[in-house]
Amino acid sequence: MRTGNEPVTARSPLRLRFWLSVWGLVWATAGTVLFSLAGRPGWAAACGAVAVLATVDMAVVVHHIHQGPHYQPGRNIPPYEPPRR
Repeated sequence: MRTGNEPVTARSPLRLRFWLSVWGLVWATAGTVLFSLAGRPGWAAACGAVAVLATVDMAVVVHHIHQGPHYQPGRNIPPYEPPRR
């Protein structure tokens, strides 16, 4: 159903974003460990930075999910009109 105001009422797939953050965290952590063992401190630091970013993103996503259905509506909640200013 298109209403013409989709950018304003767009819904974020937070659970998908959460699992992508988990995937990134796993690979970045593995990269940090493996590059550290291989003696590549620059690459280990880069993977460590990605791991920190993935962790922060996961925390933000979990916070938004816990805020409730207004921020993460289900399929049974229709799109709502943006508030009038």
